[in-house]
Amino acid sequence: MHNSYKVLFILGCSLGVAVLMAFKTSSRKSTPPNIVYILADDLGYGDVSIYNPEGAVPTPNIDKLATQGMRFTDAHSPSSVCTPTRYALLTGRYPWRSRLPVGVLRGYSRTLIEAERPTVASLLKSQGYETAVVGKWHLGLDWVSQAAHRDSLQKPNYGIKTEMLPEQIDFNQKASQGPQTVGFNYSYVLPASLDMPPYCYLENQQLTELPTAYTDGNKLETGYTGPFWRAGKKSPSFDFYGVLPRFVDKAKDFLKRQSKQKPFFLYLPLAAPHTPWVPTPNYRGKSKAGEYGDFLQQVDAAVGQVLHTLDSMGLSENTLVVFTSDNGPYWRENFVKQFNHKAAGPYRGMKGDAFEGGHRIPFIVRWPGKVKAGSISNATTTLTNLLATCAEILKVKDARYKVEDSYSILPVLLGKSTQVARQPAVVHSSSIGYFAIRKGDWKLIEGLGSGGFTEPRNVVPKAGGPTGQLYNLAEDVGETKDLYAQHPEKVQELRKLLSEIKNAKPK
Repeated sequence: MHNSYKVLFILGCSLGVAVLMAFKTSSRKSTPPNIVYILADDLGYGDVSIYNPEGAVPTPNIDKLATQGMRFTDAHSPSSVCTPTRYALLTGRYPWRSRLPVGVLRGYSRTLIEAERPTVASLLKSQGYETAVVGKWHLGLDWVSQAAHRDSLQKPNYGIKTEMLPEQIDFNQKASQGPQTVGFNYSYVLPASLDMPPYCYLENQQLTELPTAYTDGNKLETGYTGPFWRAGKKSPSFDFYGVLPRFVDKAKDFLKRQSKQKPFFLYLPLAAPHTPWVPTPNYRGKSKAGEYGDFLQQVDAAVGQVLHTLDSMGLSENTLVVFTSDNGPYWRENFVKQFNHKAAGPYRGMKGDAFEGGHRIPFIVRWPGKVKAGSISNATTTLTNLLATCAEILKVKDARYKVEDSYSILPVLLGKSTQVARQPAVVHSSSIGYFAIRKGDWKLIEGLGSGGFTEPRNVVPKAGGPTGQLYNLAEDVGETKDLYAQHPEKVQELRKLLSEIKNAKPK
């Protein structure tokens, strides 16, 4: 070949390769990310060893995820207990805006998310995502009543403030509302917590096995610790020790069904390490924190299995992974002393409380090529922010998804901002309905006592005395110095802001 032709040929090939590379890069950039959201149950800030190196339980898989992405130090659940946080996470609204302002649902409760309410799942489904939830649902199911009891369905808030009666339910029928009616294409769920009947699985809102058996409960004297579960109906083959492995297997099955042609959203709300603490035999005795620590190590391994599946399928590069918890740990002070393990880290209180230990949680985000590996963010954020973040990632402008309490953290993830823009404050609610509001260094709790499970829960104010608590977290992370009486102007400012947030309308 003549030299001039050779030059032209080489130039042409180089140009073709360059165009192809540019096309591939452009295609990759324009491909929406897959999203895997792993929500642990009752896992505390200090339960993850990268957050608490002095802890008694190593969590190598969660730690590795943190080194590959961004670790938040000031992330919060909107509530200190299960159901309210799950409502807020999916809807972007604080849970006290729902039909159940205080408390949690049970296994026979009806759907809490209102009909036609926009959710993270419905948003992503509208953008072409394959959406799935595998794990603990705890947002209610519209169980179908037997014909003789259909009139009960007309009662206001029937099945919300109190449960449906199991003897009035037709378990042969598919639940009429649940995960699929709020945006999930596929669902494989436990109705509520693993210590609440009925103990059974539903796949796409249909029971996989009827709850024709019964359990008398287990370790009822333990005070909601150890392998504790309540008495009630169960499916004959239901195995409490097999729930976490079952959810991991179902999550992996879903991931293996996915292709790179269509984005997917997997919401994986684990039922652990919430009670019952039921580690499988290969994890028993492996930690230095008893059954809880053993179960926690199994949770860490479960996270590792899901991440390994993403890697093995070549999906990790374009998948945004979130790991977090629905609230703080149920870890009493006697356990802290017995095992020398601070499940809430340096923070006061535990699950249920308005104190930091009730709602400050691990929050880790990995997104290769977008989120800087090994980065740490001190931005104050809350789990309600998922909806707005997904909307900004996908450039969705639909007004339906601009809800009251969700603010995008995308600029923080991309390293373009150190705080969540336009977020006026972060609000928490405790198990008995105490409100706490956090803005900057200051935190106001509307009430005396923990507001949750730590004693004293509820202290009656003295005549003319303080009616709430005020802390400066920059100077006092342990909430030991109540400044309510010394800073009435700050109390007034935060009360006014909390009132404005309570009365806020959709954006």
